[in-house]
Amino acid sequence: MAGRILIADNVPTNRIILKVKLASAFYDVSQATTGTATLAQARAERPNLILLDVDLGDMSGFETCARLKADPLTAHIPVAILTPAQNPEAKIAALKAGADEVLSKPLDELTLTARVRALMRASATSEELRRRNETARALGFSEAQGQYETPGKIALIGTTTEEAMSWRAGLKGMVHDEIAIARADHLLETIYHGEIADLYVISTRAGGDGLRLISDLRAREATRGAGIVVVHGPQDRREALMALDLGANDLIARGADPEEMALRLRSQMRRKKETDLLKLTLDEGLRLATRDKLTGLYNRHYALPHLDKIAREARAAGQHFALMLIDIDRFKSVNDTWGHAMGDAVLIEVAKRLADNLRSMDLVARYGGEEFLICMPMTSLMEARAVAERLRAGICASPVATAPDTTPIGVSVSIGLAMGGDQGAATPDVDTLLAIADRALYAAKAEGRNQVTLGSYAA
Repeated sequence: MAGRILIADNVPTNRIILKVKLASAFYDVSQATTGTATLAQARAERPNLILLDVDLGDMSGFETCARLKADPLTAHIPVAILTPAQNPEAKIAALKAGADEVLSKPLDELTLTARVRALMRASATSEELRRRNETARALGFSEAQGQYETPGKIALIGTTTEEAMSWRAGLKGMVHDEIAIARADHLLETIYHGEIADLYVISTRAGGDGLRLISDLRAREATRGAGIVVVHGPQDRREALMALDLGANDLIARGADPEEMALRLRSQMRRKKETDLLKLTLDEGLRLATRDKLTGLYNRHYALPHLDKIAREARAAGQHFALMLIDIDRFKSVNDTWGHAMGDAVLIEVAKRLADNLRSMDLVARYGGEEFLICMPMTSLMEARAVAERLRAGICASPVATAPDTTPIGVSVSIGLAMGGDQGAATPDVDTLLAIADRALYAAKAEGRNQVTLGSYAA
């Protein structure tokens, strides 16, 4: 099925007609006859979209929508309210109740399916981000701090500058975001120079080709997640529905009440900021999942799959890469003498010196305890030995920390080096290379520490 839709209407004929139209598009449709039943089914079924009639018998569709939006379990589900034709008061009431969309009766199938596709797309994005966010929290990552109250930026692109100015005048006092008027023929240039809006309000006739502008906005990384609201006239109905399929989030009829426009823009801005927050939380979760909390280097969980990727690409390209395991000599004595806080300070400084002396393309990770892993793609044996010696010398050249009594704390490191990549049929896999580097590391320690030892395979 393409998604789950809950239809709520106390008139059986209305429910049946809607179900037939939606089932023909292969949506999984369930039905509710009252507001109370709608609330219960929404919590139990978690549909991707809810369609509400204004009259549900025991309560209005407006009240039902408000309750759905107030419940944390159902607040994220898009809600569309079906209102009588030519009833702007009902449309405003629906938007004030938190509806994501308002559909006027009678519903033609083309408009219904286009609107449903747009709402289902928004639902799928929100649900996927929410799912990843919940996984991140389950793994112990804290939720990112949101800035819901921070004003956003809205760009108005009218058929003419005068039309955009009339929109801005109508929104005055009802929208607290920054509002800018933009020209369709200069919009992509301003985006290229970093002037990005959260929402774009576009006339279907903007610059002669509003649809192309929507496609351009969705094709660019900087604006791919922006909200897009299309203003259209009765003669532009087909273009408006095409705009939804091209990625527009909402439609507004030209000449609509400014309050309706303000409510729709506030709804889209809220959804945009929620999506941004979820993405921020996901990015932070990924950062925490791949980074060592103390040193900021990549952790072992990230390093091993990345090392495997480097090895595969090196074999495919016929290139060599270097693998090093680095261990701080006599680190236990640092902890025993100065305490674990100073031991942490030593680890942080050693990590910094390693990272500062490597290329951006090189992998440097905390492998565990006082041990670090480095992988250098496209590196010859001669280059790898020179870098390893430079790293060793750079760490022991000056103290890495200062004790509370001002005693300088110096350490040295031992390094085990192995070479991988294009070595014919005998090319070792990653596990073998790690074992070679590990044996070389222990040989360096056994031979007096503070030195680089080449693994026997690479020799």
